[in-house]
Amino acid sequence: MYITSGELAKRFNVSIRTIRYYDQIGLVCPSKLGEGGKRFYSAEDCLILQKVLLLKSLALPLEEINRIITDQSTESILMVHKSYLEEQVSNIQKSIAHTSSLLNILTLEGTINWEDLISLVTPPKQKRTWSSYFSADEQEKLRESLPKLEMDTPSIKRWINLVRRIELCIQDNISPGSEHAKLIIEDIEILSQETFQGDQNLMDKFWRVRRSQELSNELNLYPINQEIIDFLEEAYALTQGQLG
Repeated sequence: MYITSGELAKRFNVSIRTIRYYDQIGLVCPSKLGEGGKRFYSAEDCLILQKVLLLKSLALPLEEINRIITDQSTESILMVHKSYLEEQVSNIQKSIAHTSSLLNILTLEGTINWEDLISLVTPPKQKRTWSSYFSADEQEKLRESLPKLEMDTPSIKRWINLVRRIELCIQDNISPGSEHAKLIIEDIEILSQETFQGDQNLMDKFWRVRRSQELSNELNLYPINQEIIDFLEEAYALTQGQLG
C-alpha cells in the first residue's frame, strides 16, 4: 500500500513542506510518482521517515542523519536513542534532587536567593573533595548514613525540625541553658547516634567539620547559620557541665 505525502505528513505530525524538503535532499524519497508528480510513499518509506524523526530528536544535523541511516542498522539507531534517553533521565533525576534540596532550604529559611534558583540551571561545583577530611571508609559510611536535602525522608524532616526549633529559641530569646534547649540537645544526640550508628569518633570528626561554615561550604554542605552553631555550642557545653 502507498500513502500520499499529505497522509504521510498527517500520520507523523510534520508539515508537507518538511516532507517535500526531505525528498529534495534525498533523505526520504517517495517510492512511486503519480500523475502530475504526485508522491506516494511505501511502508519502507514510512520507516525511513520514522528513523529521521527519531534522530532529529537528538538534535543531529540532517547530513549526519543521512549518513547514519545509510550506514547503520535500525538496532544501532535505537541504541543511540536509548543512550540519549538514559542521559536525559539521569539529568532529570539530578535536577529533581537539586530542586528537592532547594525546597528543603526554603522550608528551613523561608526564602530562596536568586543565586540558589540560578543553580537549578548550573548547579554549584564541589570545591574540595571529601577525601581532604575523611578516609575512604569514613566517606562510605557518611554517604550511606547522612540525611540528604534532596531526599524527602523522616530523618531529614527531623533534622529540619530541630534546626527550626533552635531558630525559634533564638527568635524568642530562649536561653541555651533552658529546659527547651536541653531537650533539643538530647534529640540531636539521639539522631546523631542513629545517623552515625554509634561511631563516636566519626560523629565527632564530622561535627568538627560541620561547625565550620568555611569547611561546610567547601564540601557543599547546607550552610548552618552561625547563630545556630553558637546556640548549640553553648547549650551543649551547659548540658555537659550539668552532667559533670
